[in-house]
Amino acid sequence: MKLALYLHGFASSSLSEKAVQTRDYFAAQLPQVQLLTPDLPYTPDEAIAAIELALDGRRPDAVIGSSLGGFLATWVAERYGCPAVLVNPAVQPDQLLSQHFGVYRHPVLQQDFLVNAEQMPKLRVLERQPTQPDRYLVLLQSGDEVLDYRKAEHWYQGCQIETVQGGDHSFVGYANYLPAIVKFCQFA
Repeated sequence: MKLALYLHGFASSSLSEKAVQTRDYFAAQLPQVQLLTPDLPYTPDEAIAAIELALDGRRPDAVIGSSLGGFLATWVAERYGCPAVLVNPAVQPDQLLSQHFGVYRHPVLQQDFLVNAEQMPKLRVLERQPTQPDRYLVLLQSGDEVLDYRKAEHWYQGCQIETVQGGDHSFVGYANYLPAIVKFCQFA
């Protein structure tokens, strides 16, 4: 059985709209692929530990990540050498998160996470630029109100990038891209 991983963004969860749409699509269309959608803690070390725990020593065949999950998906793709689909991915997230220090409650884990300056160097340690750009599909919307899509276009230059005019950080119309995502991941 093939293994896929979906990573949600900051202050999100496995119950986000994109996570649920992805899980439902895989269940209906790809019963031969196991899709993991772990709930990630909001701190870098704990998020990586949760990803490793979910993988349980297995290598993913592909990873999909949204926002900060896209940043983490890049780390996973580089570590395991698998294809990655990134949806409005965060680039150098320490710069953005440094403006949002505080306590965040995870809706599924029912835990509070303190995001502070001490964690920003840990995020920088996880930064990866693609070593094999052909393994990446980057989906961007220019109307993203949280992240500047042009930073992702620059960071992921050489990768397959699709920039849609308009939209927002949630990536409007995401469900319509699932067939293309599955094809890129070589599951169909």
